[in-house]
Amino acid sequence: MLDFLAIAYPWVKALHIMSVISWMAALFYLPRLLVHHTERVGLEGETHSLFTMMEGKLANVIMRPAMIATWIFGLGLVMTPGIVDWSMIWPWTKLVGVVLMTVFHVWLVRRVKSFALGENNLTGRQYRMMNEVPTLLMILIVLSVVVKF
Repeated sequence: MLDFLAIAYPWVKALHIMSVISWMAALFYLPRLLVHHTERVGLEGETHSLFTMMEGKLANVIMRPAMIATWIFGLGLVMTPGIVDWSMIWPWTKLVGVVLMTVFHVWLVRRVKSFALGENNLTGRQYRMMNEVPTLLMILIVLSVVVKF
């Protein structure tokens, strides 16, 4: 199995990068949709139904599969011999960043479900602030992997 991972490493890495890009695009876009849903649309009517459908498809058709693929290919990279030195700090900071990104993902899915139920208790400003979370986590993750601090 480990020999296969070593041979497949460039492919697994490429697929991991593509999955991360897809996941991050959704994590950046969904909070913006929630801002507009909150500030411009409200919780009823035809436009509310349209936004609810768009948010649900983004979360379930793009974001969830991209997150799952990111985790699968990421774990494949971690299991590849010689790639990760767990005695260093960077793999741990990256792991913390990815786990926090996953927690943010789950939080967004819960927000989408609450909108679908016609409920929302956050303001557009709060969603704007939450929109910065994936950026901060991305910085932590990329610096961890590239700089290896």
